[in-house]
Amino acid sequence: MAIAELGAVVLDCPDPRALAGFYAGVLGGSVEGEGDWVDLTVPGGRALAFQAAPGFVPPKWPAPDHSQQFHLDLSVEDLDAAEAQILALGAKPLDTDDRSRGFRVYADPAGHPFCLCRA
Repeated sequence: MAIAELGAVVLDCPDPRALAGFYAGVLGGSVEGEGDWVDLTVPGGRALAFQAAPGFVPPKWPAPDHSQQFHLDLSVEDLDAAEAQILALGAKPLDTDDRSRGFRVYADPAGHPFCLCRA
């Protein structure tokens, strides 16, 4: 029996509304809230939340001395098409040169690493 149920994954960032908008563009869903806390409810009812973090310093990837803390793996049918769309939304490529792999690594506009993974 589980002790708890996952409520949301929360990302610290300098601008919660802007980062929620980026992920809404990637995942769909609805953005709610203003100020220091903004929620994104994605299709299927799962949630990402975004919390203002004064003095936020983005993780570095790859950098063993600056842990990325966590990252999101986002499954897509077409890596090339998804890449074009997320770059248009403001993502930055981190590790995308090896096109034979089933994943590519990007940073969101606040600097959090995430992967597009072939479904």
